Amino acid sequence: MKKIVISEFMDDAAVDTLRLNFDVCFDPALVDEPERLMAELADARALIVRNRTQVSAALLDAAVKLSAVGRLGVGLDNIDMPACAERSVAVLPATGANAQAVAEYVITTSLMLLRGTYLRSADVAAGEWPRQALSNGREAAGSVLAVIGFGGIGQLVARLARGLGMTIVGHDPQLGRDAPCWRETGARCMALDDALALADVVTLHVPLTDTTRNLLNSERIGRLKRGAIVINTARGGTIDERALASALCEKRLAGAALDVFDDEPLKRGSPLAAAPNLILTPHIAGLTVQSNERVSSLVAQWVAAALSD
Repeated sequence: MKKIVISEFMDDAAVDTLRLNFDVCFDPALVDEPERLMAELADARALIVRNRTQVSAALLDAAVKLSAVGRLGVGLDNIDMPACAERSVAVLPATGANAQAVAEYVITTSLMLLRGTYLRSADVAAGEWPRQALSNGREAAGSVLAVIGFGGIGQLVARLARGLGMTIVGHDPQLGRDAPCWRETGARCMALDDALALADVVTLHVPLTDTTRNLLNSERIGRLKRGAIVINTARGGTIDERALASALCEKRLAGAALDVFDDEPLKRGSPLAAAPNLILTPHIAGLTVQSNERVSSLVAQWVAAALSD
């Protein structure tokens, strides 16, 4: 039987489906044991990963029989794509399968931070009554949402936000102004800086590349409206974390939600640790019970099909 190695967590039902026709080594601990992972890959035909396993040229050299890499998610910055292409290794991401989970995360954190009332539970429990201080929250209806990166997830965020009465502006250099998605979602296509200038809420949905690294740098963060909110579920490195923390501490921004970071896990002593009105989550925006089932099932299907060719 052809061997499949799964180095990070995957839905059990999808793993069991693969076991019907393949020799499956499923061990989420492998991501933290690179030498053992390489040993397991010596005779493997496929590898299934999330975002932590680094599919490097060295790892691929150890996996001489490998023909497919399944990615339980959509980001590919942990996979050396040129090295895979050179070795004729197919890369199979779960495009679209976790879009609903990410979009709902963006909408949820937008509402929480606009209203500004949900981070004071401990004060109320301690007997304080900050009613006046928490009476100046904002409604989503009438607010402007800037969606930076207008692929599948960005478009879904726009649709959900429009249902709340938000005005949507967007930016994506890969899409022309006449692309149907702008009209279909009711979003207005704009230049990046113009979209940012209008935004009450900014949400990023871009890959990490040379052109998107520190896309929201100190200068651009400084140009945002006073009281704007920033959300990043895309990739760490697309926001200058130190500049964001400074803007929050100086109360130039009303809040932020980060699910991705320059370094993961977030290192002790990060400037983000002292920033107020900041929601930090451990790269889970795309993870729900339902999305994990969809992502795992889809990748299992594609890997099985690739090995059956």
